[in-house]
Amino acid sequence: MLKRIVILAIVTLNIGCDQISKEIVRKNVTPMEYIQVVNDNFILTNVENTGAMLGFGKGLSPILKLIFLQGLPSIVLLILLARMLKKTNSNRWLVLAFAFVVGGGIGNLIDRIAYGSVTDFFQIKLGIFKTGIFNMADVSVTIGVLLILFLSIGNRKLSI
Repeated sequence: MLKRIVILAIVTLNIGCDQISKEIVRKNVTPMEYIQVVNDNFILTNVENTGAMLGFGKGLSPILKLIFLQGLPSIVLLILLARMLKKTNSNRWLVLAFAFVVGGGIGNLIDRIAYGSVTDFFQIKLGIFKTGIFNMADVSVTIGVLLILFLSIGNRKLSI
């Protein structure tokens, strides 16, 4: 029971951080505004992404967007969440990683359903390294995926 509460709390915290940060940006940063937070290395902006990561799929027809950017992700996220809540003997770090992925995924899914697009607002530029514009849900998913990859290296027995 405690494990389920912790999982739901982590997922909810990821969703909450994402949605609160996006709401602050929507209210305080003009669309396409370019605010240098730390020189030209850390940029705050406000961009509505009608596609998936880095704009992939923004040219899809409305029905395909509904299927591939809302329907399928909803099913996958619900299956992952149900599996995490059902299984009792999973690796704790792997459960944490998947909770981050699910929380971030739900955060972006909420935007797609409520607004028809996802609010992105961070960009990092360090020398030749430059990210796309992203949000806190993307950070959650990335942390979760990196942790899954790290845990998977050399350990083929991991499962969720």
